[in-house]
Amino acid sequence: MTPSHSRTPKLIGVTLDAEQPKPGSYSRYPYYALRANYMAAIAAAGGLPVALPHHADLATAYLDRIDALVVTGGAFDVDPALYGDGARHATVTLKEGRTAAELALVQGALARNMPVLGICGGQQLLAVALGGTLIQHIPDSVADALPHEQPNPRHEAGHDVTVQPGTLLHRIVGETTLAVNSAHHQAVRHPGPRAVVNAVARDGVIEGIEDPAYRFCLGVQWHPEFHISQGDRRIFDALIGACA
Repeated sequence: MTPSHSRTPKLIGVTLDAEQPKPGSYSRYPYYALRANYMAAIAAAGGLPVALPHHADLATAYLDRIDALVVTGGAFDVDPALYGDGARHATVTLKEGRTAAELALVQGALARNMPVLGICGGQQLLAVALGGTLIQHIPDSVADALPHEQPNPRHEAGHDVTVQPGTLLHRIVGETTLAVNSAHHQAVRHPGPRAVVNAVARDGVIEGIEDPAYRFCLGVQWHPEFHISQGDRRIFDALIGACA
């Protein structure tokens, strides 16, 4: 698939992270943050990225204006109560306002059959929106797990994933193996009643999901905005190409 560089590029909504002030941080007051390469990857694919702040009550208005949704990652977790887990692992960190806003956006986008791409924590939120569940802490749940919080920089690969033939992801990347980066302590346990797994790591951890009931509903556990492989670039090309 090739980038769509038209005179009227598609407007791609991108969710933000939120931070509280700390000594030496950007602001003395709460602020939004996002790595620039999310926006750069969308622009390189021919899209027009726009940031979406955390206002769940405005989700419908945002969705009225955008053509696709990208749910980004961050150093926090989805509340286990949202997928039926009564106990919360000690490592779980919540950003309730962010999760509420993103969940409203994802549910609204899916109801419209709008293209959705979930990245890292965004994939985990997508799985929950699709009725799935999560592993709260990989080291406590997966025997002989890979170092999914890789020690090397995120612009380098951490491990490979196997892409499942016949899936949307396979059609997009055209490969059965991808080298990916890895920055997560949680993962999808079950992708949801209709969703399918499209990529796995060699330790069995789910690395990608999709729901074929929608025209483009894709989640990846890695960060394709770093463009580690040509497959990463093709994911953004496909998202733009799926816009109506």
